[in-house]
Amino acid sequence: MTPAFTPDAPAALVGFARALRAAGVDAGPDRVQTYLTAVGQLRPERRTDLYWAGRLTLCGTHDDLARYDRVFDAYFTPGNDRPVRPRPAPAPERLRVHDDTCPPPAATGEEQEQDEHRPAAALASTAEVLRHRDLGGLTAAERADVRRLLAAFTLPGEERRTPRFRSARRGAVDPRRTVREMLKAGGEPARLRHRARAAVPRRVVLLIDVSGSMTAYADALLRFAHAASHGDRTRRAHTEVFTLGTRLTRVTREMSHRDPDTALRAVGAAVPDWSGGTRLGAMLRAFLDHWGRRGTARGAVVVILSDGWERDDPALLGEQMRRLHRLAHRVVWANPRKARPGYAPVAAGMAAALPSVDTFVEGHSLAALEHLADVVTGAADA
Repeated sequence: MTPAFTPDAPAALVGFARALRAAGVDAGPDRVQTYLTAVGQLRPERRTDLYWAGRLTLCGTHDDLARYDRVFDAYFTPGNDRPVRPRPAPAPERLRVHDDTCPPPAATGEEQEQDEHRPAAALASTAEVLRHRDLGGLTAAERADVRRLLAAFTLPGEERRTPRFRSARRGAVDPRRTVREMLKAGGEPARLRHRARAAVPRRVVLLIDVSGSMTAYADALLRFAHAASHGDRTRRAHTEVFTLGTRLTRVTREMSHRDPDTALRAVGAAVPDWSGGTRLGAMLRAFLDHWGRRGTARGAVVVILSDGWERDDPALLGEQMRRLHRLAHRVVWANPRKARPGYAPVAAGMAAALPSVDTFVEGHSLAALEHLADVVTGAADA
């Protein structure tokens, strides 16, 4: 008899699929529906069943497997720093397959037995609730869980076509490759070869407000930026990270450390205006004068993560936002205050910047950052 789902289990599993999409796995609606159907036929309270049902239905490429393992460990192991990956039942000796893409679990013996019988759907529901919690009001344990989920993010920019061509199954005929095929066949007719424009992700530029009014969100947003900097190397994605306050600081080099804690310590040492004032207009002008001329913002997806409080003249911010809008492919503003009841962008800085913003989104929770990632990749609108 198939076990019944708890009422919130399907929503929790859909939240797991959203986390996978934020990590770069193409888990579309069809795959998610297949995943839910597969879990319904198995035992959703067991980690092993949830793990293999998702891995077989939600992963489409070899690159997806490592991302899937990373998100699964974070999503189904809240409150525990040790990743727990379900261990499959042993196969008969003659049919045993050694799969290097799924390393053996860290837990063994009694610990593995205890982990195996935890209510996995309940853990997923806890993670789903955590996805919607305000990042500024988390406990220490909840922040640790959020950090594990943030580490799985990727943030490639929206794709753009380049002048270069790549081989394709259909499209315009590739005359050079077609002629070469005919020469190989001694001049006899050969199959037509096709080509299409190559597409690469646009550069992503993150401008993160680290002033006093953003202190509660700065750690999570910088970890989001770190994950974005390391997420999807297979697509040649490039991310630039700057902090804004009373000074402009480029921290892309500090973000190059693979370990997020090491990277954030390096950022803390490099940023002299942590939890200080806010001069968004002046800092944006400094960015455009120094980095915009070098092409950093030209054709890029520029994301400003700030609450919009401005200490200086808001007219300067409005002027610099118009300059940025002319240079960038898209300007996205993520404001953690936007989710608060009754919020309206009436603060002088935010009101001055908003006419030059293409997409205005929330930035207060993990779910909001997942939506931001979809906006940056072009998979969703505001």
